[in-house]
Amino acid sequence: MAATVPDGGRVEIVLIYQSLLGIYGDRGNAAVLAKRLAWRGFDAVVTTVEPGDRLPDSGHVYLLGGGEDAAQITAVRELRADGALHRARDRGAVVFAVCAGYQIIGNSFTVGDRDEVIEGLGLLDVTTTRGPVRAVGEILTRWRGRGGDEAMITGFENHGGYTVVGPDAEPLADVEVGVGNCADGTEGAVHGTVLGTYPHGPVLVRNPALADHVLELALGRELAPLSRPEIAELRRQRLTAARRTSR
Repeated sequence: MAATVPDGGRVEIVLIYQSLLGIYGDRGNAAVLAKRLAWRGFDAVVTTVEPGDRLPDSGHVYLLGGGEDAAQITAVRELRADGALHRARDRGAVVFAVCAGYQIIGNSFTVGDRDEVIEGLGLLDVTTTRGPVRAVGEILTRWRGRGGDEAMITGFENHGGYTVVGPDAEPLADVEVGVGNCADGTEGAVHGTVLGTYPHGPVLVRNPALADHVLELALGRELAPLSRPEIAELRRQRLTAARRTSR
């Protein structure tokens, strides 16, 4: 369970391996979390860690993004040797992983033309294999346990992996437009403070309610809502565009 962070407190967001897992712009997830914290008066700090550096044990949120096969193999090897993500999970910090990062924190994933099986970090009970077709395009999902437009998660998916969620995790959302995990109609997975998902966009920029959920898990407290009309309008436009693709 995360310790409650008081108003104005320091919150550290750890951005992991941008040289390996930074090709889809998912670093924007760190930027939006920091901004939403700053708007509420918190002292937000973004720490960027590259391979060979130790991950800090002081982080409240740890972020992984998308990357290619070779980068995934290097990243999972480095992160297993480091061990900080397991310690972070155990003390209640949030691990939020996108696309390749999502696959890395699972039990295993496959790479290359021969579908070599690579052992993952085992932070989330999911298993990924190469699917029959690549999922590319806008994705719109309904976040489980939420209602109204706030429950809609919008993003852009670009992945060849198909992911099966095991019994020790739950799907994050149900697909309305796009592919998501695979043919079962779900997207992403969650267990405690560990969340994995496929959409880019970046996904936390497009979905402020999801961003605030990540922060609330990390801070151990509820946050007052923010009124940002410009963000609400951008989100309305993205939802409209995604729904048009289903017609």
